[in-house]
Amino acid sequence: MRKILPFLFCILSVQIFAQSISSSKWSDLFSYNNVLAIREEAGKMIAATENGIFFYTPSSGEISKLSKANGLHEVKITAFDYNPETKTGLVGYKNGSLDVITPEGITYVVDIPIATGYTGDKKINHISITGNLAVISAGYGVSIFKLDRKEFGDSAFFMTNGVYKGAKEAVIRDNIVYAATSTGLMSHDLSVTFPIFNTWNTVAAGNFSQVSNGNVIAYADANTNKVYYGAGTTFTALSTSFSIIQDVVVTAENIIVTDLNKVTVFNTAGSPVKSFNANENLNTAFFSQSNIYAGSKFSGMLNEAGDHLKPDGPFSNTSYKMDLQGDQIVISTGGRSDYNVPTYRNLGYYHFDGKSWVYPDYFKNFQGPLNVLDAVINPVKPDEVFFVNQTFVDNNMGIYRMKNNEFVKNYETVGTFYNRFGGLTFDENNQLFVSSAKNDALIGFYLYNAGADKFSLVNVVSGKSVQKPFANEGVLYIPSPYTGGGLLMYDYKNTPGTISDDRSKILKKSNNLPADQVVSAKLDKNDNLWIGTISGIRVLSNPSSVFDETNPQAEPIIIEENGVGEELFRDSNILQIEVDSGNQKWVSIDDGGVFYLSSNGEKTLAQFTRANSPLPTNSVTDIKVDSKSGKVYFVTLDGIVVYQGDVLEVTENFGDVLVYPNPVVYAQYKGNVRIRGLAAKTNIRITDAAGNLVHQAVARGGSYEWNLANTRGVRVASGIYFVLMTNEDGTDTATAKIGVVN
Repeated sequence: MRKILPFLFCILSVQIFAQSISSSKWSDLFSYNNVLAIREEAGKMIAATENGIFFYTPSSGEISKLSKANGLHEVKITAFDYNPETKTGLVGYKNGSLDVITPEGITYVVDIPIATGYTGDKKINHISITGNLAVISAGYGVSIFKLDRKEFGDSAFFMTNGVYKGAKEAVIRDNIVYAATSTGLMSHDLSVTFPIFNTWNTVAAGNFSQVSNGNVIAYADANTNKVYYGAGTTFTALSTSFSIIQDVVVTAENIIVTDLNKVTVFNTAGSPVKSFNANENLNTAFFSQSNIYAGSKFSGMLNEAGDHLKPDGPFSNTSYKMDLQGDQIVISTGGRSDYNVPTYRNLGYYHFDGKSWVYPDYFKNFQGPLNVLDAVINPVKPDEVFFVNQTFVDNNMGIYRMKNNEFVKNYETVGTFYNRFGGLTFDENNQLFVSSAKNDALIGFYLYNAGADKFSLVNVVSGKSVQKPFANEGVLYIPSPYTGGGLLMYDYKNTPGTISDDRSKILKKSNNLPADQVVSAKLDKNDNLWIGTISGIRVLSNPSSVFDETNPQAEPIIIEENGVGEELFRDSNILQIEVDSGNQKWVSIDDGGVFYLSSNGEKTLAQFTRANSPLPTNSVTDIKVDSKSGKVYFVTLDGIVVYQGDVLEVTENFGDVLVYPNPVVYAQYKGNVRIRGLAAKTNIRITDAAGNLVHQAVARGGSYEWNLANTRGVRVASGIYFVLMTNEDGTDTATAKIGVVN
């Protein structure tokens, strides 16, 4: 359980007492646009969205948020309800799990009572809390959840002739459960025969999409788009007509009906009270203190003034690659199956311009399929973004140039199936390269001539598919992940416009790679080339020498596992490799999370998965390290989370040395003490107040962790300890003090 004091709105005070998923080192870059449900607590609005919950205080305008980065256990929220009387919230997820939020903390519940033989969707469709009970609607039917015990009671499996009907929504009123299904509004009292579906009553026949309960009960007919209300035995239709009903919410005083883009509020006698036309697609709404709050599909929560109330974030959670330039971020959203066939998510890119997130109008009105595999910011023209759209549609594919997030020009727009773009990169001289697979048989790159404002193609070697490239000191690196691919190294000698003296080499399985399909690659600080394939990882020393070698050989990383040498990441699909300024490696594995490795890869410093961290999925498609802040960005198809790393810009001398936490109070913190801002190699001596040596070490990579043990391996006593540090050649020193309270 995770302790939260006090309750939901002070979410920054989350402390973890069990499963360590969130901490102060994590934050999210989730989208809070798609509002699924709105509730109220003491005048504060609570909005549940796809990947988190946010809270809005109308009197102050304050907005805060709760997600997997600081308290929740999952992403992909599909249902939410909150009882202000008991201060209990219930969050339902796509995978069928629940989070129970109380003033005492957040409890994760995974034992959803699925019937034997049920193979359908586990998604929780709807949650409704009444007192100490909640009714959960899902594809199999409904379940009763006991909030005080945080456990399930009876479940009813809606099955007729071997087919599950499922429940769209359900509520409890006067000890009777009402469930909206595709064949009728069903009811049953909470008796011993509750689980038996043939004992349920049909209150009304039809296709019902919503049901809600307050001082009256109301339900929506999906076929006629009418809303009916009543006491539970007889029902009357509201006089107002609707187009496509999205939601019905009943409170003690009102019936709130959300249409496609309009909200209408009625009293419990069925008379209209107020309406609000949002002029955009809606999911839900709530009525509080005479004010309507509408939950939008694409722009957060709206008030009647049309203000968009939400935490700032990307347009959508769907993310694939990231470019980081200074304080700007651009996120692309495309993808491919089998590294070859486009996945049309039709989103484009999202851009953080240094102040706020922008989603260009160009993508909202884009004609044709969008599969933006990559987008980059021009380092010397930060208002300029280039992106590639890999499609099989002429005059829709190609390379695009944007300025201030408005379309300027597109290039290389024809070739149908045979013109594929993998990604873009700027080299140290601001020369732009675009990796290319042309004519389904040749891989190479397009080079941008800024003066002529055009791209020229250089075909290099046989191949069918390419990934995002990178360049270093006159060499372009292009991974090719398709069958028969490899890693193309192209030596353009910093004169890409002149190709007569260029050289190339493609590394394959014959060069001791685990497979020809290379997905990712990265140069580290020691000029070692790390190569990730669909079957493992290899390291090539001094890669610039390969152009003069006949058959260069990459080497595996061998680690000791139970006294036996094992190849690191053998048979694993290496999605991304990133190097921090301390030369440590971040490596993401397909469905295996992210590993943080020592500089040589022989030691795992940390491993993050969706089970022990806020990662939305175990497949991280991109990693970026901001050396100035130490932040590490993990990009997934379900959203982006950020980890505050300890390694900042590392040089031969010390930076701003920081020790934390400090002082170390055992009753509050039982982990290691971290020291950051160190030199690339730091000699560390820790003494007590009397000058006695209690610990010494050599730190590499700009940071160090001390477990508070002395040279005998025993935790040190309470007191003040002095940290004396020198860099490798003794030309720079630093000191710090650590307070220990046991």
